[in-house]
Amino acid sequence: MLTQFLRRSADTSSDLLDSKLYDEKTFYPIFIKDLNNCGSELIIESPFVTKRRLQYLLPTLKLLKDRKVRIIINTKDPNELDDGRRDEAYRTIASLQHKAIQVIFTHGHHRKLAIIDRSILYEGSLNILSQNRSTEMMRRTESVQLAWQIVRSVGLDCLL
Repeated sequence: MLTQFLRRSADTSSDLLDSKLYDEKTFYPIFIKDLNNCGSELIIESPFVTKRRLQYLLPTLKLLKDRKVRIIINTKDPNELDDGRRDEAYRTIASLQHKAIQVIFTHGHHRKLAIIDRSILYEGSLNILSQNRSTEMMRRTESVQLAWQIVRSVGLDCLL
């Protein structure tokens, strides 16, 4: 049994060598750098979307759209939010859709991840589209295998 585990671990060990952990202070600079290198597709799952965070990311997202990069955002249905957050979410989502960014709503959504060109995976506790004052972390892993595993696991492969 241990031999099987070690063999499976060895199969993905090269993926884990390309894994780094970032906190809320170090995440966005490396994320923006990866976005600037994005060639075809960006998937972001963030349960909350705020105007403040979107204002920070929108210039980069606009550049991606200008380069014909497909952007898919999966977020919590605004109807699940309280009145104050709901109105802001609807306005912010409308501004994304106005820029031809595909927005998907998932009931009970709470995942935080991003997949860039199905080869770079970010996963952790940081709400990419709303993070403000909380202490969070995200792990960045370069792995086509793990990126595809997440796409299939969360059911995005049937939507894309």
